[in-house]
Amino acid sequence: MNANAQTNEPNVVNVVNGLNVDDLFALIEGVKEDVSKATTSWRVATSWQGQTRTRAEVEGFSIGGQDVPRRFTIDIDEPCELGGSNKFANPQEHLIAALNACIAVGYVAQCAVRGITLESLQIETEGEIDLRGFLGIDPKVANGYESLRYTVRIKGSGTSQQFAEVHDAVMATSPNVYNLANAVVLKSTLVVG
Repeated sequence: MNANAQTNEPNVVNVVNGLNVDDLFALIEGVKEDVSKATTSWRVATSWQGQTRTRAEVEGFSIGGQDVPRRFTIDIDEPCELGGSNKFANPQEHLIAALNACIAVGYVAQCAVRGITLESLQIETEGEIDLRGFLGIDPKVANGYESLRYTVRIKGSGTSQQFAEVHDAVMATSPNVYNLANAVVLKSTLVVG
């Protein structure tokens, strides 16, 4: 038995890698039985804080039509070299961090449902943005990343084959891998005044 796993005896919680596996399976079964439970909706409101600083505020999300209150703020800035005050990570770093975090959750969950105990997990992602696109100097240059490269370093009770299967499952199911690898329709509304 894995060090992090407990048996399914009465009143004993089945936890692997810090995740309650029984709750995870209950979520999966609940969504299979009632597809209305599958819909989630996420909202973030961002306000300018001066110079290049912004504050993003999270007030909640919904799952299966039920609102769930949550309160978080995320402060964002730019490096001094890009006009900022370098007080916080910039939007690109938050984008990469969101990708890495989403992938990490996938690894933790995929390992947990397979009974694989993780010892360590690190994801390193990098990419380049040519400022000629962002600054409007050359319309032929992309405004953002054309590719991102990431390396996953993982260690735990699984075999190389098991970790390869977990990797394939994470790449196939990660929302942020999907969001960055596919065109997402953006619908903007401008309100002046």
